[in-house]
Amino acid sequence: IEMVQDILDKGWAYESNGSVYFDVAAYNRDGGDYGVLSGRKMDELMAGSRELDGQEEKRNPADFALWKKAPPEHIMKWSSPWSVGYPGWHIECTAMSLDHFEKEFDIHGGGHDLRFPHHEAEIFQGECHTGHAPVVHHWLHNGFVNIDGEKMSKSLGNFWTIRDILAQVDAMVLRFALINAHYRSPIDMNEALLNDAERNYNRLLGCYVDALKSRTDPTPVSLPQPDIASPLPLGKSLGLLEKMGEGFAQAMDDDFNSREAVAKVLGMVREISKVLNGDLEAADSNAFAHYAVELLEETAGRVLGVLPSQEVALAEPEEHPRKAEIADQVEALLVQRAEAREAKNWDLADSIRDQLNALGVVVTDTATGPEWDLA
Repeated sequence: IEMVQDILDKGWAYESNGSVYFDVAAYNRDGGDYGVLSGRKMDELMAGSRELDGQEEKRNPADFALWKKAPPEHIMKWSSPWSVGYPGWHIECTAMSLDHFEKEFDIHGGGHDLRFPHHEAEIFQGECHTGHAPVVHHWLHNGFVNIDGEKMSKSLGNFWTIRDILAQVDAMVLRFALINAHYRSPIDMNEALLNDAERNYNRLLGCYVDALKSRTDPTPVSLPQPDIASPLPLGKSLGLLEKMGEGFAQAMDDDFNSREAVAKVLGMVREISKVLNGDLEAADSNAFAHYAVELLEETAGRVLGVLPSQEVALAEPEEHPRKAEIADQVEALLVQRAEAREAKNWDLADSIRDQLNALGVVVTDTATGPEWDLA
């Protein structure tokens, strides 16, 4: 109410039939920049305006409500100098933000559908109330989260809750999936997206754990000079990692291009894993591991926020209770399966496979023997 009264007193609003409207034409005459976010022009808007309830109270269709007189059936309403009513949608947000940030703040986010009229209105009323411009230095408008190509929304009933997703994947995997797209791009939320994020996140986490475990001495020796053209494999790898680190910083400086930044991190993971699994002397391996941990913690950790703490990363995962329950049965079946295959008794091997499938078990044959997990 105080903010609305201040805008009225300064001549940028008017009262009409118990409601108060922001006078967009007056704002433009006094040097306002109508359409600064959306590119819309005042004349175009007035020509294409619709007839809505309450439009007859306005001086022109572009004006928006700061305070609305409430009809008798309206539940939420308060007394004001103009009527018993309620604040307009736009003024609510400006009142809340300026209550915390006073006259200006750095970043204001929101969906790209809010650029007009909501965020434009926030600019007008915020600057008029504070007498200061800009109130917001950077506007970040994000793309929609879609389900099967349609905007996720409550009204369509096509939405996933965070709780639904976290029942399927770890919270870090969900975060990885969301930042692996530019914030202005739409995201199609589906199983394939989450599966891809889980696979790449596990590559990152596995590399980080390997680097942590490879730090055998707290006082590392000096590493070679990073140089992509170096004849020394370690020097060349360090040069490549340094270049990827520079690319990571450039991506984040380029309008928070987190998708490109994630690509650089995954490139680092490939190079770090290659070096850690290579033939290095113990001292060099330890020094490189320290370097790799610092690099991943700075980029994937402190900037992107997709690394757990060292303690969490190194902790043994809790065994699934169902897996513990059937472990002895599965191990016995795997022994029988191995014996049947050795004897070329394929009917018995197929029968054992069917029993494992019935238990909900997936078996992967590796060079060191079969490994199993729950499907």
